[in-house]
Amino acid sequence: MAMTPPVLMINPWIYDFSAYDFWMKPLGLLYMASYLRKNGLEVRLIDCLVGDGVALDTYFPGEISRPVRKQGGHGKFIKEKIARPEALAGTAKPYHRYGIPRPFLERLLREADKPRLILITSMLTYWYPGIYEVISMSKEIFPDVPVILGGIYATLCQDHARNAGADYVLPGAGEGHIPFIVNDVLGESLHFIPDKHDLDHLPYPAFELLTAPEQVPLLTSRGCPFRCPYCASRLLNSGFDRRDPIRIVDEMVHWQVNLGVRNFSFYDDALLSDPQEMAIPMLVEIIRRKLDCHFHSPNGLHIREITPQIARLMFKAGFKTIRFGLETTNSQRQRELGGKVDNSAFERAAAYLHEAGYPAKEIGVYLLCGLPGQTAREIRESILYVHSRGARPILAEYSPIPGTSLWDDACQASPYPLADEPLYHNNSLLPCASPSLTTEAYHELKRLTRQPFLKLPNGLPGKLES
Repeated sequence: MAMTPPVLMINPWIYDFSAYDFWMKPLGLLYMASYLRKNGLEVRLIDCLVGDGVALDTYFPGEISRPVRKQGGHGKFIKEKIARPEALAGTAKPYHRYGIPRPFLERLLREADKPRLILITSMLTYWYPGIYEVISMSKEIFPDVPVILGGIYATLCQDHARNAGADYVLPGAGEGHIPFIVNDVLGESLHFIPDKHDLDHLPYPAFELLTAPEQVPLLTSRGCPFRCPYCASRLLNSGFDRRDPIRIVDEMVHWQVNLGVRNFSFYDDALLSDPQEMAIPMLVEIIRRKLDCHFHSPNGLHIREITPQIARLMFKAGFKTIRFGLETTNSQRQRELGGKVDNSAFERAAAYLHEAGYPAKEIGVYLLCGLPGQTAREIRESILYVHSRGARPILAEYSPIPGTSLWDDACQASPYPLADEPLYHNNSLLPCASPSLTTEAYHELKRLTRQPFLKLPNGLPGKLES
């Protein structure tokens, strides 16, 4: 009996000036794979951003230099310098394709069984050139196979995404489109409809489709209770739903036993929000079960929720990479950004984390850089302030996002036509930088983040002249 052709899922390349694998995995695509499997469909995955698990030497013996990877599951991507898109022709920075070599993807597609359907995900809006190329290659090799594009770019830039060449552009949460995909596109009977508001009854994402994953991301919630004006969270998930913390630990054990995974990442927008409901019982359960795991929170944690108890539990449970979103130390801008954090809350959190055992280099603090109207002086003073409290400042260059509260201000502040060309959303361009944030000033700020500063006698950072 002949096997039914599979649904092919592709996680496309990144096209950008720079990119680094901070525990990235196509989590949404892998959840979709599980939903389709529950409906009796066979699924195959091609991950263009695979780290070091794929046997590249099978196709390119000795020709591909492996990227530097860290034991924690993060590291550099394979990359190739390519021509800049026309819209970026005036930029001097080199432009790259990040991920597996183009001939490798082409060979994988040509040697694959013809699929019934191709599902392609998307991430940042300005990474769309890689998506376009993957769709073009897929259409060339399988011209009569329907292609569906979903993900973040497809949600935030729907009109622009319709030029990508896909047969269907499906914005929003993928599970909402399962009936359309199964019934209408594939003509199959529907057996399972996922409920995005009941996260505890969703099947685990299909991480087994990945080749020897070094780490996996864990979903603890969807959405965010905050409404930061620069963030797209509410546009991607309008509500806020959480899982049971004990079931999250059950999933950790599942992947540790079945895939040998010891590193887990959290990309949730509000992991520490209402800690009695989520973070504390989860951390206590990790410790109770004596899990030999490391945890990473690259998306930024909520500073206000750090207490002596939570700091101690995080340290004991194995949280190795901790990042916090301070955004700025300017009190007026803190209020403009929603007032979810202030300097006194950060000072308390830093002190509690030090008491728990975290050294300064492990307390990463994100500071926004390049907001509309933000001066270089404000950023410098924020960097000095974070250093003075024994933490590590990390610049988070602002990327304007369509539909956010700050979008209109961004369009007015930017010399680029942001509304017409998503390539100009690229944070490497500092597209909304004020006149004081010159290229030279920016590089100086980057250097400041890497230099340790001692506290002054009064414990405060020094004031800088403009």
